[in-house]
Amino acid sequence: MARWEPNARERLVSAALDLFTEQGYDATTVHEIADRAGLTKTTYFRHFPDKREVLFAGQETHTRLLAEAVAAASPTATPLEAVRAALDAVTDTFTDDRRAFAARLLPVIAGNSELRERSALKRLKLAEALTDALRERGVAEPAAGLAAELGVRAFDRAFGQWADPAGRHHSLTALTRHAFDELRAALAALD
Repeated sequence: MARWEPNARERLVSAALDLFTEQGYDATTVHEIADRAGLTKTTYFRHFPDKREVLFAGQETHTRLLAEAVAAASPTATPLEAVRAALDAVTDTFTDDRRAFAARLLPVIAGNSELRERSALKRLKLAEALTDALRERGVAEPAAGLAAELGVRAFDRAFGQWADPAGRHHSLTALTRHAFDELRAALAALD
């Protein structure tokens, strides 16, 4: 593969997942990832600060989409309605062609403590983005944080179902809406 071809970032992500699946995260080097993608190690570091970040590409886009969707929600929307709109905005970006990638990604993350830690940090950053956006709408704590945590929990639950080959007949958006509604009902039942 020529080094000048476009989509270097996507090629690096794909190469990394292939290698992590084949030989394990710890046994894979950045040089091997770059080489598999037909790129240089320098190009790798132009796109990602370290080896683990390659699997979490796109987080900046997700946090931005969440914040923008909360801000764009109807002025009369409740905090949970604003979070649901934000989840729709993010999940709409997960097309079916990404499902196979997700199915391979989750076991790699589950099998490595460093990646599980990074995944937890990603969830925290998504919740912070939602919380901040809700605060900008005038939602006070603890309601802003609770609504955000509910949304992130729903997304995580749905993402696992979506990546599972048995769940292929539902979109991530539909699964997230269902998970969100279940969590809202569970929250209401605690009262």
